Amino acid sequence: MLARSLQQAGYATGHFGKWHMGGQRNVADAPAITAYGFDASLTNFEGMGPKLLPLVLKPGQEKPGRIWGDAERLGAGFRWMLRSKITGGFVDEAIPFIRKARASKKPFYINLWPDDVHGPFWPPVDKWADGRRGLYHSVLQEMDRQFGKLFDLIRGDDALRDNTLVLICSDNGPARGAGSAGPFRGFKTHLYEGGVRSSLIAWAPGMLKKKGHVDRETVFSAVDLVPTLLALTGTAAPEGTKYDGEVLPDALLGEGGSRKAPIFFRRPPDRDSFYGDTDLPDLAIREGSWKLLCEYDGSDPELYDLSRDRGEQESLAGKHPEIVARLSKKLIAWHRSMPPDNGAAYVLKPKKKK
Repeated sequence: MLARSLQQAGYATGHFGKWHMGGQRNVADAPAITAYGFDASLTNFEGMGPKLLPLVLKPGQEKPGRIWGDAERLGAGFRWMLRSKITGGFVDEAIPFIRKARASKKPFYINLWPDDVHGPFWPPVDKWADGRRGLYHSVLQEMDRQFGKLFDLIRGDDALRDNTLVLICSDNGPARGAGSAGPFRGFKTHLYEGGVRSSLIAWAPGMLKKKGHVDRETVFSAVDLVPTLLALTGTAAPEGTKYDGEVLPDALLGEGGSRKAPIFFRRPPDRDSFYGDTDLPDLAIREGSWKLLCEYDGSDPELYDLSRDRGEQESLAGKHPEIVARLSKKLIAWHRSMPPDNGAAYVLKPKKKK
């Protein structure tokens, strides 16, 4: 909806990178990426439209192998490229798109979504490393290098430098054994902070008043991005649209001002962690500094004050039953208002414990 709204407002819109909304796997008849409001697209093996497909090469191998080759059947054109260079392929597609918009005096919006840091990790052969974390760091370093051309383009153009906002974020916390969650509990697939909290980096040389500023207090959710970016660009939301997120331009530009409404989280109730963990909470709500986690029916509550216990080590559910009751009521009401996740029965019933 963001891309479509900006496109209708006169923006050039492009998507370059992972899509993950139809394509390959078990969904081969989804709409093309351009049907969602993008003028141009280039994706990888999980997307409908022109794509870059990954070749993989390890030390000692003479010829690269192919993975996810059945994505060829989706048509729309494809090129095979070493996985370690695919981010550069997306950047090389995005740069002329930006230049064309610039020459046409059109504002632009692009998604540039690499998936190098999603396992399995395939760094360049000359940067191969031992162990999962070593491979992850090598991939991350190479991805940063390939992004350099894009940042150089923006730095070197006065108009782009003064009026371009670049946001860098992740959709979840680190996978165990690869990245690090630092002081936070949990990993990817967990609803603890280590699984759902991630850094948001805003880079805009001509727009940000504070340089090198680090803010560990402001709470900004992914659902706040769309209404906030529409506000920053002066773009009207579609008539009758009500967003889950809040309009927080000051927060996004480093001036503070956290969201006021609760943030809700849900994970499929039959999905155990990748790491062998079971009996993980399936619902969570954060309101202010309080965070509640529980099962689909509200059982097994855990309550944490993140202002004092950001590592979620000491549950205060027994000490504050009134807060548990208040947050549980909001969380269960939100959960039941949502489409069923993995079957209608799971909306009202908890998963069976092992």
